[in-house]
Amino acid sequence: MSRAIRTENLVKKFRRVEALRGLNLDVPQGAIFALVGPNGAGKTTAIKILMNILEPTSGRAQVFETDSTQLEGRSFTAIGYVSENQDLPSWMTVGNFLEYLRPFYPSWDRDLERELFKKFDLPLDRKLKHLSRGMRMKAALASTLAYHPKLIVLDEPFSGLDPLVRDELIESMLERAEEATVLISSHDLGEIESFASHVGYLEEGTLLFSDEMTALTDRFREVELTFDASMSLPQMLPATWMQARSSAAVVSFIESRFDAGRTNAEIRTVFGEPHNVTFTPMSLRSIFLATARAGRGSKEKQGE
Repeated sequence: MSRAIRTENLVKKFRRVEALRGLNLDVPQGAIFALVGPNGAGKTTAIKILMNILEPTSGRAQVFETDSTQLEGRSFTAIGYVSENQDLPSWMTVGNFLEYLRPFYPSWDRDLERELFKKFDLPLDRKLKHLSRGMRMKAALASTLAYHPKLIVLDEPFSGLDPLVRDELIESMLERAEEATVLISSHDLGEIESFASHVGYLEEGTLLFSDEMTALTDRFREVELTFDASMSLPQMLPATWMQARSSAAVVSFIESRFDAGRTNAEIRTVFGEPHNVTFTPMSLRSIFLATARAGRGSKEKQGE
């Protein structure tokens, strides 16, 4: 499998703060990879290392098999990078901004430029500082897509935008995604669930899991067991069961490695024959919340 991005044991420390803790991440070429997690999880730090804005403390990061610390100049003619706090030359008009950018990118497509700026209804004669935040993000994304980058890196691009602007940006990104790999970071799970092909969950600098979206949703289930009499939880439960709890004649848990045959066999081994068993698919948000709670629970036990 060809990789657009790879990190190996990537560590980044800011004095005593360890922002990344041995990050091992693979982004396949052609993927729309969502790097998600709460604010402060290390998503922006990882992206800045990939874009050679920050240097790693240890470990390595590669973009198209080039070490990220070697990315410069011509390398970025194939990479499009848009961040939440995109720094644009506010004194320029939108038209001046485009004239400034075009010579840097041999693959700049004037027809695509016109198509994007028409679609976004961007005023060429208005200064960037006079645009709303949503319009500035449109200008940043349109000027990035116009040169057909092979890798599109978006760091929290939709944060704080109204739903209409967000949907317009997502639609335009997806139209170009067929010719590129996309890495997008977000703490808003709802906005990426509908279009990401792969997802990685980062928390406190640690990658808790990374998987194809369909594989991830296939392997998580909310499980509810009902019995004819009250049932208590035994001390030892399968390692893949999370958040197990009992209430009278009902036992519930989250299965993180769901397989109908194996899971049913484990239920019978632990509890015997329940009166009824239900398996319910989980949303991406529910999966992440369950994973985060499991991680915090294990830390609390370690601290006891």
